Amino acid sequence: MIICGSLSGQARQPLKYSGNRMSFTSQNLAELDVLLHFKSLSGLEGIKIHKSADAAMISAARQLYEGGFITQVDGGYLTPLGVQAAEHAHSLFMMLNAGSAE
Repeated sequence: MIICGSLSGQARQPLKYSGNRMSFTSQNLAELDVLLHFKSLSGLEGIKIHKSADAAMISAARQLYEGGFITQVDGGYLTPLGVQAAEHAHSLFMMLNAGSAE
């Protein structure tokens, strides 16, 4: 479970290569999902990932924290790097889902 609010150590897994193409790992996808939970990309809105959340979500948040994307191991706020990553994640999501709204 994730709760959003407002306010005025593991190594990162390498990308998997299959021939000449890259593919996202399940960890990468979970990290993108966490970034998509940040509704405001201003850095003024944070999230909280509870201990009862899915293990993949908890692990993804830990990886994002260790990578310097978010301020707390259980969510917190986006760092400047996190704002940039979340902007890209939101853009990619919108592009992939363009035209699928009914």
